[in-house]
Amino acid sequence: MTSPLHILGQSRALRALGCALASGHVHHAWIFHGPAGVGKFRTAEEFARILLDPASTSSNRERFQAPRDTPCARLIDAGTHPDFHVIRKELAGISESRELRDRKQMNIPLELLRERMLGGVTSSGRHHESGVFRTATLGHGKVFIIDEAELLDADGQNAMLKTLEEPPAGTTIVLVTQQEDRLLPTIRSRCQRVAFGPLGAHEMAQWWNTDGPALPDDDKSFIDSFAEGSPGMATRAVQHGIAAWNAELSPLFDALESGRYPPGLSDRMAEIADEFAKAIVDADDSASKEAANRLGVRLLAQLLGLRVRRALAAAAASSDTGALERWVGASEILAEFEQHVRSAVNLKHAFANLVAQWATRLAPKQSATGAGRGR
Repeated sequence: MTSPLHILGQSRALRALGCALASGHVHHAWIFHGPAGVGKFRTAEEFARILLDPASTSSNRERFQAPRDTPCARLIDAGTHPDFHVIRKELAGISESRELRDRKQMNIPLELLRERMLGGVTSSGRHHESGVFRTATLGHGKVFIIDEAELLDADGQNAMLKTLEEPPAGTTIVLVTQQEDRLLPTIRSRCQRVAFGPLGAHEMAQWWNTDGPALPDDDKSFIDSFAEGSPGMATRAVQHGIAAWNAELSPLFDALESGRYPPGLSDRMAEIADEFAKAIVDADDSASKEAANRLGVRLLAQLLGLRVRRALAAAAASSDTGALERWVGASEILAEFEQHVRSAVNLKHAFANLVAQWATRLAPKQSATGAGRGR
């Protein structure tokens, strides 16, 4: 039996959902948006438990706390509830379609939505029944949660529009995303939106005290800054040794910013992302190496983002306008790098370009020029 929901720092979101449930008029389509690791998916699952469980009382709805130890709860715990559906990109790996199984799982394609939710004929010629319009097996409605909904491709989003506008009675759809702007405006306009934010310092301290791993003070301080108010990100950082990444890369970037060009820096960053991806795949046979590699790259970008934020704060505190200008430029370099990664640019090339631009923008002018001549 799972423990009751305990989400820190999201009282406004939980209160809004509790009020919607208590009113008896729950909208059919929702977007839960906000940073990674702050409780969006766990909240979506609790929402589903309340909606699907006939044992839910008015008190459960008002408090946004689903009953536990009921037949419905046990089915959801076991992953066998016939009317509760979670759609993730990884489901492509167990598709009946070889074409879907062979994909790199970098997005959620229309074909996967047809198999798992919308129905229709896929490219293999097979017709799939619409899960959305199928009668609820247990008679208490259906819930579909699409995790990482920002990964829905354009065809998939367009195909969902009619369903979001005119769903069958008793069907609830929740899109969980950390990049709401990647959803079409027509998708957003059909959904109720619930914002989730990063936890404040007090809530993060509470999380460290109750659920966080025991760490040396220096590592804990670094991870707390890196996580930016996200318990999920803090947990991931600990699991994958991101403090060790920082310990290795920080002096190399110190050298780069002082005009010395560390040989192999971009290659080492690519290796770190690759090692991270291999660890993910070794731990989970269903994981996509390519998707895991991209996640490793995003974590490296977040590590550099922390470096930029600290430097900007120091420059602002000392009123150093020159440093402020340089570090604002670094943030623009980082944004461009992340765009290259999303555009499937070769990762080694993307890292090489990042390092070269970092040196050009941040190193002393004469040193950066010399480093450029030496490359």
